[in-house]
Amino acid sequence: MPLLSTAEGFVCGAIAASTAVTVSNPAEVAKTRLQLQGELAKGGGKRVYKHTFDVWAKTWRNEGIRGLQRGLPPAYAYQILLNGSRLGFYEPFRKSFNRFLGWNPEEVIPLTSVLAGAVSGAVGASMGNPLFLIKARMQAYSAALPVGAQYHYKSSFDALRTILRAEGPRGLIRGIDAAILRTSMGSSVQLPSYNFTKSQIVKHGILPADSTWTFFLSSTVSGACVCVVMQPADTALTRMYNQPTIVGPDGKARGTLYKNPIDCLWKTFRIEGIRGLYKGSTAHFMRIAPHTIITLTVNDLIVGLYTRSRDRRL
Repeated sequence: MPLLSTAEGFVCGAIAASTAVTVSNPAEVAKTRLQLQGELAKGGGKRVYKHTFDVWAKTWRNEGIRGLQRGLPPAYAYQILLNGSRLGFYEPFRKSFNRFLGWNPEEVIPLTSVLAGAVSGAVGASMGNPLFLIKARMQAYSAALPVGAQYHYKSSFDALRTILRAEGPRGLIRGIDAAILRTSMGSSVQLPSYNFTKSQIVKHGILPADSTWTFFLSSTVSGACVCVVMQPADTALTRMYNQPTIVGPDGKARGTLYKNPIDCLWKTFRIEGIRGLYKGSTAHFMRIAPHTIITLTVNDLIVGLYTRSRDRRL
């Protein structure tokens, strides 16, 4: 990949991620609703939705295109912060870890690659937490077929005002521990699996390095790896964000169902089994595969175009 400054990498990553989220958001809506369906109910509880396509059909019928694209504005802002950070900071972190451990900064080493992916993802998740919280709650809302706790916000700004008024600044960082866990797990495998697959394809002469098919195949493998690793933490995050809250004697708002993401994972597993942790996994893959493919492919294309243009000007 061409050398970019952190700021250049951030901007290229943000543009790529914003392109991807437009396509992947309807699957994110389906995933969110499936993850909340039958929450902490033995046997899965009442099934409002049968599967991903059923979510889309019922949402389209009752809510139209606005329902399928619920939470898109905060999703754009979140993706700019998350993937701008994840793609922009990954290389600087990786090289810094290599230097710290006495290795060649340019050498791709699995340990430091995974560590850099996790840390850059945690940075992005922390920055974007309020936006992900708003997005999740907006996507879960349905006047026609509600699942889980329901929060009706008129807009992202209305959501910010409402949360600040009801829960104070602490309300905007609700679930940040779950967000860091989820994103660190996903980021720890996203770029390392992408870069490894891409290098193997090129190394064995299957496709050239600058081929769109190389980007596509590498992104597909990366998306599958991210989905498998991140799904339980993603379910915990959705539920942590969307759980009802009460204000305690100390004036602080607390979730009524879960204390932290580990508590959420344990309760979900104990009551719903392993299937509960992987609720919405089909929708998750249908969201993450095109999202990862578009993000990483567009990022490589944008970086290539930008560096060629920059080099011509120099």
